[in-house]
Order: sequence, then C-alpha cells, then structure tokens
Amino acid sequence: MGQDQTKQQIEKGLQLYQSNQTEKALQVWMRVLEKTTDPAGRFRVLGCLITAHSEMGRYKDMLKFAVVQIDTARELEDPDYLMESYLNLARSNEKLCEFQKTISYCKTCLNMQGTTVSLQLNGQVSLSMGNAFLGLSIFQKALECFEKALRYAHNNDDKMLECRVCCSLGSFYTLIKDYEKALFFPCKAAELVNDYGKGWSLKYRAMSQYHMAVAYRKLGHLADAMECCEESMKIALQHGDRPLQALCLLCFADIHRSRADIQTAFPRYDSSMSIMTEIGNRLGQIQVLLGVAKCWVIQKELDKALEGIEKAQELAEGLGNKLGLLKLHCLCEGIYRTKGQQRELRDHVVKFHECVEEMELYCGMCGESIGEKNNQLQALPCSHFFHLKCLQTNGTRGCPNCRRSSMKPGFV
Repeated sequence: MGQDQTKQQIEKGLQLYQSNQTEKALQVWMRVLEKTTDPAGRFRVLGCLITAHSEMGRYKDMLKFAVVQIDTARELEDPDYLMESYLNLARSNEKLCEFQKTISYCKTCLNMQGTTVSLQLNGQVSLSMGNAFLGLSIFQKALECFEKALRYAHNNDDKMLECRVCCSLGSFYTLIKDYEKALFFPCKAAELVNDYGKGWSLKYRAMSQYHMAVAYRKLGHLADAMECCEESMKIALQHGDRPLQALCLLCFADIHRSRADIQTAFPRYDSSMSIMTEIGNRLGQIQVLLGVAKCWVIQKELDKALEGIEKAQELAEGLGNKLGLLKLHCLCEGIYRTKGQQRELRDHVVKFHECVEEMELYCGMCGESIGEKNNQLQALPCSHFFHLKCLQTNGTRGCPNCRRSSMKPGFV
C-alpha cells in the first residue's frame, strides 16, 4: 500500500470513527498498519489508533501502539515525529497511572526543543506532566505545569488545549477544596465549547459537564450535579467512552451518598469499579473504595469500611498518591475514635499529619491546613498557594514559602 492509498484509507477510518463506527474504523486502520509501505503514513495511522484506544479506555493497547510509534519515528529520523511519539508514550503511562514514567517522558519531550512542532506540543506536554504531578499529590508542581499549559494555549490561541487545562484545574481545586474555583474552571471550559466548539468532538462538552457535576456536588448543589452528570453520561454512552462512563457512575454514586441514599449508591460504585478495574484506572479505584467505605461508615458497618480502606491504602501506596493516603487516614481516625481503639487512633493521627507536612498542605501565613474544608485559595506566581483571606489581610512583599519578591496574583 503506497502513500496515496494509505492517506485515503486513514481518512476513511477517520470518517467511520467520527460517525461512531469505532470498530470498523479500527479494522481499516489495522489493515493500513499491516500493509502500508509509507513510514509517514504508518506513523499517522498509529496516532489514530493511540487516540481511539485512549478514548475507549484500552490503555494497554494504547501503550503498545505508542511504543511502536516511537520505533517508526526513529526510522523516519525526524525530531518532530519523535517528540510527538514521546508525548503519546507519556499520555499512555498517565492513563495507566504510571505517573513517574509520565513525568520522565514529558521531560524528554521538553528537552527536544527547536523542532517545528515543539511550540504546538509544549502545552500538551505541560498538561500531561501536570496531571501526573496531581496524581502524585505534588500540588505546587502540578499547578506550575497547568499554568504553563494555559499560557501556551493563550499564546497559540489553542481553545481545545485551554478547555482541557480548565478541566484539569477543576480537578486540582476540587482536591485542595477551593470549590468556587473547582466550579469556575469547568464552567470556563463549557463556555469555550459553546463559543468555539462547533466542529469539536462532543467529548469536550462531556468532559466539562462531568467536572461541573463534581464541583456542584461538593458545593451541595445536588440537582445541578445530577443534571450535568446525566448530560456527560449520555455523551459517554453514545461514543463508547468507557473511562468517562466510569467517572460518571462514580459521581452518580457520590451524589446518592450525599443524599444518604446508600442503597442506590452501592450498585453505582460497583459498576464504576468494574470499569475502572477493566481499563486500569487505579486512581479511580481508590476514589470508589473511599466512597464505599464512607457508605459503610454511614451504615455503622465499621469493619466493612476498614476492609475497603485496606484495599484502597494498598493502591494509594503503590501509586504514590499521598492525598489518597491522607483521606484514608482521616477516615480511619473517625472509625477508631468511634470504636475506642486509642492506639490505632494515635497511629492514624500521626500518619495524617505526616501526609499534610509531606504535601505542604498548609497555609504559609496562618499555619492552618489547606484541603480540610472548603476555602478560597490564591496562587502566587511561584505556584505556592495560600488562603485568600490571609493574603488580603496580611499582605507581604514576597512568598512566605520561597521568598520570591513578586506578589502579583498567579495566572490561575
């Protein structure tokens, strides 16, 4: 199969994929991969296969094609192709929650400066690296990466990238419990979809609606959360987006738990866990196990809660997800206090505070913890963040954490 026929078949696959005939598209692309004699066409069809398998949640297959794509890029001896292939390798590892590998491959990309596509891809590299740092609960570095990604998006007028960064910032602020910003950023993403997204994939709308649903639930606006989650789930089902279906099921379960409707929550947690396990989303599995444990606590089934916490702790330790560990220690504190087991209680109190110190989850001005309750936060240009009220009340000429002199509010 020569260059022209390869191009035609790739386009045929894209048309099938865009009309939701995913399996037929995959068959066309696999035939191209087997028969093409054009290395550049081979590289492009591998990119199509990587994207499709990512959206279907087939992350191990995504990784397999990313590795083959790197070999193809080396054969082409083109630095642009090599940078793109390393970005796909980073994304594959990000999806599989291999966060240290993600960061390593992203750094490799950023060291390939001077290529013609580097300016276009640097924002995507920064976003993937930020998501990996967020998975490891390294919040300052995550925020720094998201700010860089947002800057690249603005400088290159890349609205799709801006939309994706806004969704990641929604996750960031949800985790550290500034729920106003957690809602603001996905709302901004939804605005971008409405204003510029006429020709975009519906996944961008679904993604923004899901993140809005999470923020609305945290703010206690459960009807709004349900409406956004239902819209996101509808699109996810239409497009066979298994990863988003799992997240929506988790959000539905959390909404029902917030309504104290535990019997409705349990089957949704089970369905979410089934998909999370199938696709390899270990970070999502931790969230599901945490939600289930909270349900058992509500039902005063404390031993069952501890069983789930033990499984979640094993996953969190394996991933290096410090915030997950902190939440689990916090939940254990309450359980062992109720059970009157003082030795276990003290153990988890100590571990909780160790996690807080390690993640630097406290305000450098007032010394109080960040992420314990809903609080308005403000980031400085150095990406350290503080209680907004502390910055407004005390003021300072430099960051209390790193002593940088600029006090201009941060980009996000």
